[in-house]
Amino acid sequence: MKHALIAALLGTSTLFASAPAFAQAKPEDVIKYRQGLYQVVGWQNRTMGSMVKGQAPFDAAEFSRAAEIVSLMAAVAPGAFAPGSDKGAPTRAKPEIWSDAAGFKKAMDTFQAESAKLAQIAKGAKDVDAVRSQYGALVKSCGACHDNFRTK
Repeated sequence: MKHALIAALLGTSTLFASAPAFAQAKPEDVIKYRQGLYQVVGWQNRTMGSMVKGQAPFDAAEFSRAAEIVSLMAAVAPGAFAPGSDKGAPTRAKPEIWSDAAGFKKAMDTFQAESAKLAQIAKGAKDVDAVRSQYGALVKSCGACHDNFRTK
């Protein structure tokens, strides 16, 4: 199931990667895409988090794969907040995403940078200590966005 959702998101990411495609998409479709994207991020974060917390054995290949998926999702995430996608379906996106575009862009840029850095570090990681600090930086970037741009 996870892999099917990832494949579906990756297959549609080119559709949603461009502004003209979003202009033609229904707001509810953009919201569903956004929610699916973040569901994938959440699944991958749980996989990595369980390893970092010692709840699961560290598997370098699995951690690296999860980090790469999060980085890929981060790359397409900004496009999932198209103008007009603040309504049309239930969403926890706060209006500040659109009213504080500069602040939201900064949060997205941080998410992208931290996830890309984690994916790079994870490629050569031999143990959990090699990724622990950068995983913490990624989680912090997620929390900062949730605190300011997502309702609880």
